[in-house]
Amino acid sequence: METNYRNTNIDRFQTSQVVNTRTLLASVFTWMFIALGITTLISVLFANVEGLGNILFSEHLNAAGNLVKSPNALFWICLFAPLGLVMVINFAMEKLSFAVLLGLFFLYAAVNGVTFSVIIMSYTAASVAKVFASTCALFGVMAIAGYTTKADLTKMGSLLFIGLIGIIIATIINMFGQWSTLSLIISILGVIIFTGLTAYDVQKIKEMSTYSDGSAMYQKLGVRGALTLYLDFINIFLYLLRLFGKRD
Repeated sequence: METNYRNTNIDRFQTSQVVNTRTLLASVFTWMFIALGITTLISVLFANVEGLGNILFSEHLNAAGNLVKSPNALFWICLFAPLGLVMVINFAMEKLSFAVLLGLFFLYAAVNGVTFSVIIMSYTAASVAKVFASTCALFGVMAIAGYTTKADLTKMGSLLFIGLIGIIIATIINMFGQWSTLSLIISILGVIIFTGLTAYDVQKIKEMSTYSDGSAMYQKLGVRGALTLYLDFINIFLYLLRLFGKRD
């Protein structure tokens, strides 16, 4: 009996691709879910344990002689530290070991939890829970869509990045004007953009898996992919919270 080596090689190649894709995606979603768990745990602790929440604020008397709280240095450090951590993870990825890179990612998630606790304290616990559940459902649907679709989402991704730049500029402008209508538009566009980016990023990660060589750099891509999807999830949650969250 003759053996069709050509078909055998193709089958082996396709099987290898499937294994690589599943391995990378499993790594990405594992690190992402752990990071989200860290952020959630820290947020809940700081929002509900009075002693923890108070370390972010200092008490002082205002002009009217009333005792008020204002953000202290620790609060501002926690607010801006994530930006620095993201830059280190992205730009120093090749120089850092996998363990250090993963540690920085989890540190980033923990610091985010501290600052997010201040945000969620402004909303009722019930509305935060509902928005979180809605975010999980929306993220899950778009992640599956990005994984299963045969369409090339590259062009859509380019448009979404342009839209992302637009809402960043609009957000900066609105910091000075505080227009409620613009804030509403930004929130709606934010949900649309990061929902689309979820599908785009999952497809991009899936495509990266075809270049697997088992190297340490490939393992690091799992952390970067987890960071990317973590940011998509968090932004969807925050924009949905602004739209549907009930103030406490």
